[in-house]
Amino acid sequence: MKAIYTLLLIGFAMFSISAIQNNKPGGEPEKIKWYTWDEAVALQAKKPKKVFVDVYTDWCGWCKRMDANTFTNAELAAYMNKNFYPVKFNAEQREMIEFKGTKFEFKAQGNKGVHELASELLNGKLGYPSFVMLDEKFSRIAISPGYKEAPQMLKELKFAGENIYKNTDWATYSTM
Repeated sequence: MKAIYTLLLIGFAMFSISAIQNNKPGGEPEKIKWYTWDEAVALQAKKPKKVFVDVYTDWCGWCKRMDANTFTNAELAAYMNKNFYPVKFNAEQREMIEFKGTKFEFKAQGNKGVHELASELLNGKLGYPSFVMLDEKFSRIAISPGYKEAPQMLKELKFAGENIYKNTDWATYSTM
């Protein structure tokens, strides 16, 4: 019986340590603070940071899986919030966006359509989910298509967030 209590106590201690390491002070898991495009642009004007854009659609199963699995990772969320303005951008949204003097609108295509800003961000290569990392001047650093687990996504974020892309290409960095 004493061995069972000891094992329970060790298990509880390990769980508590893990929870402390993966949570913010107060026990809440770190969550990504998502912004709209316009909110990120406004924040960028006040305090420049890189911008991470999650280009998704409502019907995309892999996008939903990213939200449920990858973007809930506490380490990834903390890094994203510290180094980027994270933006959720629905590639099929209907609202017009004006950015740098250009109006971007939804364009119907067949049964669906695409927002011109999504197409511009993704360089016309539409696939979901896709992620775009932009520098402080909204110049594209990288486009990253497809589902990613948290460790892979974090590596890509660090490539942009720590300016590694300025001295090393992705092919070299990704094998490090």
